[in-house]
Amino acid sequence: MMALKGLVLSGGKGTRLRPLTHTGAKQLVPVANRPILYYVLDNLQEAGIDEVGIVIAPETGAAIREAVGSGERWGFKVEYILQDEPLGLAHAVKVARPFLGRDPFVMYLGDNLIGSAISTFCRDFVAGEVDATLLLKRVGNPSAFGIAEIDAQGRITKLAEKPKEPKSDLALVGIYFFSEKIHDAIDQLKPSWRGELEITDAIQVLLDHGGLVSSHEIASWWLDTGKKDDLLTANTVVLDEWLKHQIDGEVDSDSEVTGRVRLGQGSRVINSKLRGPVVIGENVRIENSFIGPFTSIGDGCRIVGSVLEHCVLLENARVEGVDRLEDSLLGKSSAVLKNHGSHHAYRLMIGDDSEVLL
Repeated sequence: MMALKGLVLSGGKGTRLRPLTHTGAKQLVPVANRPILYYVLDNLQEAGIDEVGIVIAPETGAAIREAVGSGERWGFKVEYILQDEPLGLAHAVKVARPFLGRDPFVMYLGDNLIGSAISTFCRDFVAGEVDATLLLKRVGNPSAFGIAEIDAQGRITKLAEKPKEPKSDLALVGIYFFSEKIHDAIDQLKPSWRGELEITDAIQVLLDHGGLVSSHEIASWWLDTGKKDDLLTANTVVLDEWLKHQIDGEVDSDSEVTGRVRLGQGSRVINSKLRGPVVIGENVRIENSFIGPFTSIGDGCRIVGSVLEHCVLLENARVEGVDRLEDSLLGKSSAVLKNHGSHHAYRLMIGDDSEVLL
């Protein structure tokens, strides 16, 4: 079987996740205390792919390199590919051409999570003798996505980018399989109204020239983690489906742990209640607090006299004296502190190194 290469897109500016992404890459924001990008690389590894090109941006490329390194933990040979400006997905393929050569490849957006393996799709693409294969998912708001129209055999007949009057509810999931023919199609593109080379336009060129583009509709969940609420949803789904109970830290006799909770080494729980699914990193201190379901707490955090539920805290965040914090996303080394007596529930999204005094 011809081997596929992997192309992971980890550039972009992450504007929808600001202020967090002013200081970091959106692909490294954690879900269940692991960077989103790691789940993407896990899926490629499981599919047997061992050569991976990672497209990076000048602003966040160093952070991506540091997080992934040589790719050794996945058994990958990794090549980093600089995309100077975010000029579209097809432009990313264009700058990756020296890495890709004439080999078939799977292109995977680095901030997308799906609940299924891609190994079967990889095998079907290589065996199917088609020019491209797209993964699709039915959505309730198709005008917010790239949409595919398909025939009775599941072959793509037409694509539309965020159509005002969609003729289909099948959205393009951010995972694409391409033969070498995609390069010739991209060479014929002109920038769209957004000033970008659109991958949907390139696939349409393939179709217009008689190319065969097949599709698979995925049955499992698909989450684009580009916004706060999407990220919290992803955190909920991953904790719900994949978390296993594991206590490596210390829980005192006055505390109560129920459900699936993962507590990292060096972490201490003092006179507190944890109700899973909850993941807590290493060297965390939780004191006189309640940590409710679907919460992820990064390494080095400190929670004192507070109630948290359905939150994501990045490393070294601090929450003290807060009556209730829910549906919130806190950046690295941020602090939420309470200094008055009224009782409120709060929903916050704050960036790295920020402090909020309530």
